[in-house]
Amino acid sequence: MKKKNILLAFLAAIMFLGACSDFEDINKDPNAANEDDIKVQYIINKAITDAQQDPHIAERAFVLYWRRAGRQDRSGGINLGTYNNDWSSDYYNYVSGWMKSATQAVDLAEKQIQKDEFAVEYDRQMTKNLKEVARIWRAYLMSEFADNFGPLPLEAFKGTNPEFSSVKDVYYFMIDELKDAAQKIDVNVKAQDIDKKFDRAYQFDFEKWIKYANSMRMRLAMRLSEADAAKAKSEFEDAVKGSIILTADEMFAVKERDGWDPLAGVMSRPWNALLMSNTLNNLMINLGSVKSADMLDASYASYIKPKGYMGKRFQNQFSTYTNDPSIGFFFDGLHNTIDPRAYKLYAIPGDFTSPDAQFTSEDDLGPLERSVFADKDQNNKIATVNLAFTWNTMPGGSWGDMSAMNQIIGSLYNPILVKKYRNHSQKRVFFASWETYFLLAEAALRGWTTPTSAKEAYEKGIKASLDYHGVSSFYDTYIASTDYNRVGTSVKWDHTAEPPATVEVDIIDGYTNQPAKFAYKFPVASQTSYKKALNDQMTKVITQKFIAQNPWLPLETWNDYRRLGLPFFENMVVENPLTNLPAITKDNVKTTQQPDFFPQRLKYPASLENSNPEGYKQAVELLGGTDAVLTPLWWARH
Repeated sequence: MKKKNILLAFLAAIMFLGACSDFEDINKDPNAANEDDIKVQYIINKAITDAQQDPHIAERAFVLYWRRAGRQDRSGGINLGTYNNDWSSDYYNYVSGWMKSATQAVDLAEKQIQKDEFAVEYDRQMTKNLKEVARIWRAYLMSEFADNFGPLPLEAFKGTNPEFSSVKDVYYFMIDELKDAAQKIDVNVKAQDIDKKFDRAYQFDFEKWIKYANSMRMRLAMRLSEADAAKAKSEFEDAVKGSIILTADEMFAVKERDGWDPLAGVMSRPWNALLMSNTLNNLMINLGSVKSADMLDASYASYIKPKGYMGKRFQNQFSTYTNDPSIGFFFDGLHNTIDPRAYKLYAIPGDFTSPDAQFTSEDDLGPLERSVFADKDQNNKIATVNLAFTWNTMPGGSWGDMSAMNQIIGSLYNPILVKKYRNHSQKRVFFASWETYFLLAEAALRGWTTPTSAKEAYEKGIKASLDYHGVSSFYDTYIASTDYNRVGTSVKWDHTAEPPATVEVDIIDGYTNQPAKFAYKFPVASQTSYKKALNDQMTKVITQKFIAQNPWLPLETWNDYRRLGLPFFENMVVENPLTNLPAITKDNVKTTQQPDFFPQRLKYPASLENSNPEGYKQAVELLGGTDAVLTPLWWARH
């Protein structure tokens, strides 16, 4: 009787947490439940569904940690070296639960296979494949944990406190799991309709699961490129010998839905502004030679500024203690040329009639007049600017008195993520075809054996991303462009000339309102995290990958930066000292970048040290540094 009660409780939990509606058509007497009634596909469904992230954990992990650290949202919080123990604790417990579900699926499948009491052959073969699917998904979940915290216990999630393993050992384990699982899947097994609904990504199309496993191997192998080059090369080359994700219909993506459950949109909380990051804006402006006039309705024409115009300059109201090359300017209109994905991702500030715009409150609808003052007490107004139909972002950090002098800073009238990514209507993308192509391009640049050239893969990655956003009509213009964005990178593959140190631009003096000329300075390559160049082919690949990963894969944009220092992330403003980023000072903020200028990981929650002090001590020792936000992961040292 005790065993039956445990089984009933487990089945009930799966049904409740793993999307109850999926089980409504299973007409069985719950009082007759036994071990055989708990199907592996039920638990896989739970593991995939829960990892989509319910509104509570999505806000904390996906939005406030990943999107900020990955520079998809306006910088703050973790980018200032801060963390929230409650958020980290919540995420630690959630992701541990997802891994536990995946492990339960593996264990149950193994037990059922060993018993070999299947009534029909389909169930036997299906269960064998489901075991491998669960292993593949568990590998993804482990990578998510390891890329956030670091060392993890490989034998965890079974009710004990096992030993932690190093990040290196975890990565080796995950890569081996993906390889072995993909090889053991029998593609001749065709899932029946009754089972398909328990796989929200692929409906148990096992050929697609193999492609996902091989593509994940590519991702994880590339993660090792700077720390373990030989292993990275061998595993990557082996993975690409198999089938991989190359088309839109092969993407690993899970459909969102309205409500408050794990399938609700990860970016749907209305109080999260989801403002365009300064990093992304600098990458997109002038990139690709596509004109705003060709992308927008004619009604926007009067707001579009001429090419070569930089904006209004307020050099005394913007902190210069950052290496953001665009600092000091307010752009009083729309840019002449901008990456064609910009308007598909973000709504134009002040365009309140746009069906794409979603604002956080009624207050955001106006007024749009903002003032610039001579002092923090706002006694002397220097100028007034209208934020409507303008396109501006600001770097995060400590602005000190300038926060009061400049009402533009902190304003919500930055470009804001469009409604379709906030209203539960899309599929959350976990792995996309464009990522495959950019991984292939990077691998080819490294001299690894790949089925395509670096150029071909790079251009196919761009095409896949433009297709996704419905702007592929601009592809030919885009890939031929030699225009530099604001950080000195162009699109055309063979155009690798570095930008000049300065370029003359047209500006308006914000104080006199008179036109003038200004020598715009690009970043100095040797003073960036990457250090090598601003416009080499590796920079092009990672820049395009960064743009393409918006808005779904902020953890991956963070991972790439931690691994390579690409693309260009501006330093935080340090008008006042940054308590949790002590390495950044007024003396060095303009001229250098180093790993401890940027968040490197999440701290373990305090509860781990309290509940498992020996395990916590072991995890920190394996980390190779203190349990701190600025301690790099093994693969991230560069």
